[in-house]
Amino acid sequence: MGTLTVGIVMMRWELLSAFLMFCTSQLNIVCRQSSRNTMAFVCSGLGLTVTCFFVMSLMGMTYNAAAIAQFWSMTKDVFFDVMSKTPTDMPFYY
Repeated sequence: MGTLTVGIVMMRWELLSAFLMFCTSQLNIVCRQSSRNTMAFVCSGLGLTVTCFFVMSLMGMTYNAAAIAQFWSMTKDVFFDVMSKTPTDMPFYY
């Protein structure tokens, strides 16, 4: 019984994340069926965020404000580098 209790206490954030992923998935389905596309989009974004948090916590990855700022800075640099190498007459399909 003690092992079960310790396991639940140690996994509390992962269990909460899994529960939130389930809830956002169900809300997304309900919103899509009732043609509430904006709410479905919000639920999808929330589900994606919770999923990323869940995976990062399972992998033992930690994050802080400096790491997030560095990630977005590097993402911006790579985006502008790729876009500068894109030909100007490249067709974009919409």
